[in-house]
Amino acid sequence: MKFLTLLSALLLFFSCEKSQPTADTILLNGNLYTLDEKMPRAQALAIKDGLILQVGSNEEIEKLKGEKTEVLDLKGQFAMPGFIEGHGHFSGMGYSLIDLNFLKSKNWNEIVQQVAEAAKKAQPGEWIVGRGWHQEKWDEALEKHVQGYPYHDHLSEVSPNNPVVLRHASGHALIANKAAMDAAGISKETPDPSGGHIVRGPGGEAIGVFEERAMAAINKVHEEYLATLSPEQQLQRWNTGIELAQKECLRNGITTFEDAGSHFDEIDRYKKMAEEGKLDIRLWAMVRHSSEELKGHLDGYPILDVGNRHFTCRAIKTELDGALGSYGAWLLADYNDKTGFQGQNTTPIEEVKAIAAIARDKGMQLCVHTIGDRANRELLNLMEAITNEQQTTGNQQLKDLRWRSEHAQHIDPADIPRFAQLGVIAAMQGIHCTSDAPFVVKRLGEERARKGAYPWHSLLAAGAVVGNGTDVPVEDISPIECFYASVTRRRHQPTDTGLELFPEQKMTRAEAIRSYTLSNAYAAFEDEWKGSLTPGKVADIVVLSNDLLKCTDGEILGTKVVMVMVGGVVKFSR
Repeated sequence: MKFLTLLSALLLFFSCEKSQPTADTILLNGNLYTLDEKMPRAQALAIKDGLILQVGSNEEIEKLKGEKTEVLDLKGQFAMPGFIEGHGHFSGMGYSLIDLNFLKSKNWNEIVQQVAEAAKKAQPGEWIVGRGWHQEKWDEALEKHVQGYPYHDHLSEVSPNNPVVLRHASGHALIANKAAMDAAGISKETPDPSGGHIVRGPGGEAIGVFEERAMAAINKVHEEYLATLSPEQQLQRWNTGIELAQKECLRNGITTFEDAGSHFDEIDRYKKMAEEGKLDIRLWAMVRHSSEELKGHLDGYPILDVGNRHFTCRAIKTELDGALGSYGAWLLADYNDKTGFQGQNTTPIEEVKAIAAIARDKGMQLCVHTIGDRANRELLNLMEAITNEQQTTGNQQLKDLRWRSEHAQHIDPADIPRFAQLGVIAAMQGIHCTSDAPFVVKRLGEERARKGAYPWHSLLAAGAVVGNGTDVPVEDISPIECFYASVTRRRHQPTDTGLELFPEQKMTRAEAIRSYTLSNAYAAFEDEWKGSLTPGKVADIVVLSNDLLKCTDGEILGTKVVMVMVGGVVKFSR
């Protein structure tokens, strides 16, 4: 009997040894930060079929090595879940990598010179397009301006034969030259549209700057010009931009991009790319159309996990206001530097309600651009009303729907606890805080800015979910710069003096990493299969040159992306 028992034990042992899976890839000698509470730190990791097989010590993981297993030695470097860009504009980033880019331009003269160089190369009538200027960040004062905005004069001088449209960094204003305004029929008598403003000089003449809904007139004639290009030319330009955008994501350690608003045609293109295996990163998108355009056109939505979880569209995007820098944020009280003006309600509340009803009925997330404290209050009121309605009818609770406030930049302190109470996700962007720092107090005043501007700590303390990202191409896509902003609230540009914007609201290192990984995954209903280095989840991993939890503040900005894996496949390596 003893012999038979021993024999059975040996057979069972060898059977288990033989059936133990072998890894496709293992990472050894790493400094892994997993975001998994069961094992927050680890040394090694095994991958099989694109999923994390096991996390543990070198000794434990080496047992999963087979003859064909690829072994990658991390040499002590820091590894964590891949960054998730929580709110950006994917094709917009692509176009920004093709068109003129002014994010790093120091003043208006530099921008005019860039346009002048482009005009020399352009064909007559060809439009010159750029983005990224911000009048509050220039290091040279303008001789002639309206509330800091430049007149179009110099732009028109250097490009008399080519229409020019240069979009504000926020995307909520633009400046056009005379040729573009003539094409749009803009004159002294052109009225302001609802939800928009044509900036005018003392005599009532348009200076070339158009805010919010007023941009539509210039956009319309630019779109008419684009329509003269052949479909092949338009598609080629789009494809070039998307390819550049993917490379830029991977170079920066981003494995998932949450796209904040695309039309049906782009959604169809992304879906096809995923089906054909042409997406190197994971793309999660919000569809953006009016309520009328959405009706009858959402058959097949939501679109989930196409191409081995590379594309999903399960959300609808709309907006309530504009941006603070262009006086478009909708406020509860007057702008501190524009008496009698409280910003723009760019989309009527009734229209937002109509879109919310469509999202609810289709089982899709509602994502609403809300920057000002009035916009955020109106959104919370709308969502609270829906919550009460859901409770009355016995339907799903709002918390379960994971609806989102996109940006949530300026919140009245009384409304901060409501985010957690209602389960509304604050999809924020850390870099906006330090990028906007030079003019936040100017716009809001000291007291209002201190209590409610980018209140990450207060939201997290209240129990709200806070996501992170860059709103690219509004800002540079770098998650490292955004992480630095999140944990320091300090500007770092060479010309700055280290301006801090109310550091009591900064995140801890752990909170900031979570906001860029697991929280963003939760905000997209994808936290069950990504966002942490947990067995069974996808092997989306970034390896960095510094430990973001332990390095000094100064060392953060020197951090390099060493390697990026998506689904266990190395997509970038320095």
